Amino acid sequence: MRVMKAVVLRRHGDPDVLESAELPVPEPGPGQVRVAVRAVAVNHLDLWVRRGGPAFHLEYPHRLGSDIAGVVHALGAGVDDLEVGSRAVVNPGLSCGVCRECLLGRDNLCPRYGILGETRSGGYGQFIVVPRQNIAPFPGDLSFPDAASSLLTFLTAWQMLVGKARVRPGETVLVQGAGSGVGVAAVQIARLHGARVIATAGTDAKLERLRELGADEVINYQKADFVAEVKGLTDRRGADVVIEHVGGDTFTASIRATATGGRLVTCGATAGPKPEIDLRHVFFRQIAILGSTMGSKGDLLEVLVHLAAGRLRPVVDRVLPLAEAAEAHRVLEARAAFGKIVLEP
Repeated sequence: MRVMKAVVLRRHGDPDVLESAELPVPEPGPGQVRVAVRAVAVNHLDLWVRRGGPAFHLEYPHRLGSDIAGVVHALGAGVDDLEVGSRAVVNPGLSCGVCRECLLGRDNLCPRYGILGETRSGGYGQFIVVPRQNIAPFPGDLSFPDAASSLLTFLTAWQMLVGKARVRPGETVLVQGAGSGVGVAAVQIARLHGARVIATAGTDAKLERLRELGADEVINYQKADFVAEVKGLTDRRGADVVIEHVGGDTFTASIRATATGGRLVTCGATAGPKPEIDLRHVFFRQIAILGSTMGSKGDLLEVLVHLAAGRLRPVVDRVLPLAEAAEAHRVLEARAAFGKIVLEP
């Protein structure tokens, strides 16, 4: 039996529960593809799954990792449109492919929707087997780490801005926590669609990097009241669109930073899932609060076209060996990264 190197969970807990292991190399069944993993990016989702909670029902040993770039290694029966040895990225969203939502192209609304690394084992290993429909074209001449860092976060930010907020040229977009993976993607996507971007981050060094990515205005939320700053930058109007993935008190303040008739889109709650909301700010000022998770497979194909053309670009903070996954988690938890941390098996 052939084995592969992997990093697995056998229980929930702090980063030290991540352990190296040898597992059988998975075999592709009908309609499936085996990918040799060359790079897998780390997301906040990895941290949440590792820590555990009532929503997670894992089959141990469990491998984290949603964002995978690699090489097609073996084809299951019925897969005849791919070449072994070709580069590919893996769409992290899993769906049934036959329900109404899937057939309408809204597969991330599928009742059986899941994400690699969360609802089934992901890319923290040398090989992974996925359905053929999850194999997507490699974005141009990007490196494997760059390609891996361009998937979940860019897909998420694309749906938030394009699908949910329907951002328009000339609008002002406030991106919270803009030094994160989703934030870095949102800044670029908003600029791509002709918006003015105000970005927040907790260090001046991150703010300088955000200016380089195209942010028009930046705010250090550790030093200034971002609501007052946004109001000052918009003649008291507020932002037409707010991209929010922080939650907690930041979400509460983000509502006050949203313009009358504006849209606040949320995809996460890293600072807490239960903010206090004064509903009067929502209905009197007719603010739309929109929830967003991931994006469709079609959305990812659009993102990959822009990445291949260089109109969007990934930002990699550092690349570490897969065996140092625990260290990658510690860095991400400490908010010490700008952009993505990538692991190489």
